[in-house]
Amino acid sequence: MIPVRGFDGATVAVLGLGRTGLTAARALRAGGAHVLAWDDGAAGRDAAEAEGFELRDLTRAGAFEDVATLVTSPGIPHLYPAPHPAIAAAWDAGVAVDNDIGLFFRSLGWDGEAPRVVAITGSNGKSTTSALLHHVLTQAGRTAHLAGNIGRGVLDLDPPGPEDVIVLELSSYQIELARALTPDVGVFTNLSPDHLDRHGGFGGYFAAKRRLFAEGGPDRAVIGVDENEGRFLAMQMQEARGDDRVIRVSTGKLATPGWQVTARKGWLAETRKGRQVASVDLRDIPGLPGRHNHQNACCAWAAARSLGLGPREIEAGLRSYPGLPHRSQVVAERRGVTFVNDSKATNVDAAAQALAAFPRIRWIVGGLVKEGGFDRLHPHYGHVVRAYVIGREAAGIALALGPVKTEICGDMETAVARAATDAEPGETVLLAPAAASFDQYDNFERRGEDFAARVAALDDAG
Repeated sequence: MIPVRGFDGATVAVLGLGRTGLTAARALRAGGAHVLAWDDGAAGRDAAEAEGFELRDLTRAGAFEDVATLVTSPGIPHLYPAPHPAIAAAWDAGVAVDNDIGLFFRSLGWDGEAPRVVAITGSNGKSTTSALLHHVLTQAGRTAHLAGNIGRGVLDLDPPGPEDVIVLELSSYQIELARALTPDVGVFTNLSPDHLDRHGGFGGYFAAKRRLFAEGGPDRAVIGVDENEGRFLAMQMQEARGDDRVIRVSTGKLATPGWQVTARKGWLAETRKGRQVASVDLRDIPGLPGRHNHQNACCAWAAARSLGLGPREIEAGLRSYPGLPHRSQVVAERRGVTFVNDSKATNVDAAAQALAAFPRIRWIVGGLVKEGGFDRLHPHYGHVVRAYVIGREAAGIALALGPVKTEICGDMETAVARAATDAEPGETVLLAPAAASFDQYDNFERRGEDFAARVAALDDAG
């Protein structure tokens, strides 16, 4: 555990007592703070009380009279659609609000030289980019840790050494509230609409992501520039840090001079000062299928180069990368048909990337549909042989898919069975729901696990 520094003898309140909140409470106590804990649910309060933390209802009058800082968990709304009553009470009392990411950055370097930190954000691909970079680093012999929105909670890490590298995946929620954000390398993969209710619209969502690069920003910025927001951010960082401190990433050709890593037609190329210095054929790397994963590879490559790794050791790491569960994960090959679990494709942009990756698809789709519908998927419908629709909204989703041939299945077992029966050799049965999982599952992981289990049952049945 990393003890939180700067609060020795102070009283700090922690709101939300899930994994992140309890870890923050423990780390604060390890650093000498007196912790007051609160959760709206009895289970969270019971867990904190069992560990000896003092409970205080942070929504009652006067709750913040002796509190130095409020630390809140990322799932708790702090602005939109409305601030949690405890957060509003902290504001009224003039008490600063922070989160575990801010506590982590303020606690680095107290006992000597700090480790290198890479912080990765974006709408899609940040988990794969983070895991891929971590894999490349470890394969190259570096001591690397994966934390934040993936892997372990950041304060739950063992105290790192000065030669270590910490790879953080950061969501917009985590970035927006962190009072300290000082990574050595910041990575922005891409931007598409998501979590708009929590950020008051698309502009607020981009503003949250952009905070990672504010106040001078990281020493080196890796920025996907396939959207206007990325191009805007890259120019801002170039003006602030200089051309040699910004690496532009794209899945197309870039006219902008400078340091860039691109992936066109499956080839990754690194260019510096107008000269290509490295290239890799990504098309035969099984853990990185499709254009979206080629963009992830470019981001990981650029970050690794920023940390001093050479092209050959990075390429070796790319080629040995096994992929992440629930993200373009091949779970089986059966009678010439490939079964791919992309349950993490919880929005239409992620689903579009998955649909673009395979030529003939039996598509399992459905769940709780997010704002915007399915219009952005239209360019990829030509890859879909048939859609097998699941979830409580299955009938409405089938209508919304327009020209796509659909079959309303309702549940995963039926969808997998029907898709497997219909699929011909060379086709892909793809779970890419383009929707949240909460109508039928606790989370996207459970949905992906169910898909994999149903596919395995096909083999058991012969």
